[in-house]
Amino acid sequence: MNATRFLLAAMVLGTAIGVEQANAQCSGNAGSCNTTNTVSATVGAVVKLGMSGVATSLSSPTADQIEAGAVLADAGPSFTVKANRSWTLNIKTTNPASWTYVGSFGGTKPVSDLTWSNAVAGTFVGIGSADAVFLSGAGATNGAAAQAFFRTVWAAGFTQPSNAPGVYSLPVVFTLSAP
Repeated sequence: MNATRFLLAAMVLGTAIGVEQANAQCSGNAGSCNTTNTVSATVGAVVKLGMSGVATSLSSPTADQIEAGAVLADAGPSFTVKANRSWTLNIKTTNPASWTYVGSFGGTKPVSDLTWSNAVAGTFVGIGSADAVFLSGAGATNGAAAQAFFRTVWAAGFTQPSNAPGVYSLPVVFTLSAP
């Protein structure tokens, strides 16, 4: 039984080698022979996003800022965008309604209290849970620079749930794609 399997395997291997050798053979009467082998590679849409850091510490409000209500500005991460075609950098949060609160005083802060822009003096927009275009490029780039800027809204009043003592955090997701 093993001898039969060995003989069958040798026949299949010999046939495969013979076909491969036949495909690579040529003959010529003038002392040369050419064969052609075409190689190909597929390059898809390729993107690379560099980000300056994975966390941003926002300014904490003072007593006067909580009393009056305030909007505090902070620089966010900077980016380097590399892409071999047109690209889009999107921003969103994965929290649907409010910041994640850690504390024992019942803090609740809506996600819309964080606004963002891609320019320090630009138009600021409340962050949401759906992708929003942060920046885009019409062509390939070897390193387009970008910077995020945040403004955090602090409601007026010490009794506001969004001003309760504790730690508030919000995941901000940046997605680079070449659609």
